[in-house]
Amino acid sequence: MTEKILKCFREKFGDGGDIRCYFAPGRVNLIGEHTDYNGGHVFPCALSMGNYGVARKRDDRILRWYNMTYPEEGVREISLDELKPNDNGMWFDYQQGVIWAMQKEGIDIPGGYDMVMMADLPAGSGLSASASIEELAAVIVRDLYDLPISMIDCARFGQISENEYNGSNSGIMDQFASAMGRKDHAIFLDTSDLSYEYVPLNLKNEKIVITNSKVKHNLTENSYNSYNTRRKESEEALADLQRVIDINSLGELDEELFDKNSEYIKSDICRKRAKHAVYENQRTIRAVSALRNGDLKAFGKLMNEAHISMSRDYGASCEEVDILVEEAWKLPGVIGSRITGGGFGGCTVSIVENEHVNDFIERLGEIYRERTGRTAEFYIADAGDGAGRIDKD
Repeated sequence: MTEKILKCFREKFGDGGDIRCYFAPGRVNLIGEHTDYNGGHVFPCALSMGNYGVARKRDDRILRWYNMTYPEEGVREISLDELKPNDNGMWFDYQQGVIWAMQKEGIDIPGGYDMVMMADLPAGSGLSASASIEELAAVIVRDLYDLPISMIDCARFGQISENEYNGSNSGIMDQFASAMGRKDHAIFLDTSDLSYEYVPLNLKNEKIVITNSKVKHNLTENSYNSYNTRRKESEEALADLQRVIDINSLGELDEELFDKNSEYIKSDICRKRAKHAVYENQRTIRAVSALRNGDLKAFGKLMNEAHISMSRDYGASCEEVDILVEEAWKLPGVIGSRITGGGFGGCTVSIVENEHVNDFIERLGEIYRERTGRTAEFYIADAGDGAGRIDKD
């Protein structure tokens, strides 16, 4: 992959100088959806798929980017001094947003750079392609100019980019997983204070299978509005609860305390959104405990419950994804299956016994095609390392 990008880089920007290679992964979230901006826990892992980049410093303040995945866009060029927030949602906006966020936070970026990138991660699939692009930009600038920022800072700049430059009010999970991933581990992250633990994924007889519904999410205006609306509804529920309980986030509640006070949430819809946030947070805590104890059956049951909550209480699924999950539950060897990512399309994540993986892919693909007319894509997920500089091929 990097050799191909290096060749393109030399064609677009010339040879010579200190040319470096980078990678930033996408992520799959095993459980804990829409809890990150509600002060709860999440449990993602970085993937071995993501965005690759090749970059070289410039001696001026110009940024030049070329994306081999979107060659029709040509070379994008802008000055460090001309970056302005927008809601276009183009791949280069996520790059620009990170640079803008760094400068906004007082980071001195001495100069620009030339960069060519290419992805093996499908956009709009719920696997955090945008966060992968953001973290790619963050590690490129950090490394090229030896900036005194941590990888957690890189994740934070990515979230600022998403929220303030690109107009999507997401939490920090996606960027954190891309920046901080560790091979063969998932990250148990408390988003209220960014404390985290690496938990080994000891799946000796099982595989994590991602199924792409091919229904894109978070690319259209309506999708962004849906995501942002969910956050607004959660915030309204929190504001109502804060009139009677001393809390800073929904993540501070357990099920009992929520049920005792849920009547104070004025809107029925906001009450359902808050119920998901609270119950999902507690499910995530229990799921990680089950995994540590080797109880994969309990983990899978909680995954299934998480999907029902995402679909019915949070309203963040869609017909096609519900079909994938509900049909997966019926197949042999499936320990658990649920929607993953922001929702409104995208992917499901399933844990499947090794001996049933091939049959799972074949049968679920057939059923999905028959019921929707769409052709799903399947990926066997490997938990990989986070973003950083890589060796040239």
